[in-house]
Amino acid sequence: MPETKAPAVILSMPQMPENIGAVARVMANFGLSDLRLVNPRHGWPQERAWASASGADWPLNAARLFDTVAEAVADLRLIYATTARPRELRLPVITPREAAANLSRAAAEGQPVGLLFGGERAGLETADIALCQAVVTVPIDPLFKSLNLAQAVAINAYEWRLTVTDAPPPAFREGEPPADRAAMHGLFEHLERELDAAGFFHPPEKTPSMSHNLRSALSRAHFTDQEVRTLRGVVTALSRGRGKVLAKLAKDKTEKDR
Repeated sequence: MPETKAPAVILSMPQMPENIGAVARVMANFGLSDLRLVNPRHGWPQERAWASASGADWPLNAARLFDTVAEAVADLRLIYATTARPRELRLPVITPREAAANLSRAAAEGQPVGLLFGGERAGLETADIALCQAVVTVPIDPLFKSLNLAQAVAINAYEWRLTVTDAPPPAFREGEPPADRAAMHGLFEHLERELDAAGFFHPPEKTPSMSHNLRSALSRAHFTDQEVRTLRGVVTALSRGRGKVLAKLAKDKTEKDR
């Protein structure tokens, strides 16, 4: 399987360079190489990461640094968040095995895919999970829920690897692939700007949760590039229509005042 088809591993705000190195070692074990780092606490690069990688240097050497999760996943068409079940969002919750099967099918069709992991202590922000199409949760024993970062990557990478070895030829897929995350993020921001201008977000303190729910609902739909463009056209048309109505009301009021 070409490296370009393997999932990207995105680490959001990892705390310890040693843990990044351990993740790189796991990635090398299972044939992954695309490592993306979002705001590591100690900056990047860090020599301790290479020491912990035990010779698995290539994911670290090619690691890319990003300021936000949105930027790190912008080119991906299927992205899963690996975290505990989020109460705030209505996203599908799947196992690593199911996630690996879905990612494998999408990758076989040439779609860039990825897995998003949170920091060691805080995990993932709700806003970052809302950028993904589903949540991957490891079915660990509730008596001890602590799972370190490299272990979480290892479980998901192992399941991915099983889909690669002796995999059947990819089936023909009709239709266009889903839009990448950059296109979806543009749709999110466009829609939210217009909704804010229309007074939709009320009361103001509920704006973040309302925004997150909108984003997760739209993410579940797997819109194509053309569908995203169409929806943005719809939003633009509605906002222009509202502008014309407001302009007419203002004109009528001015004439009445005269």
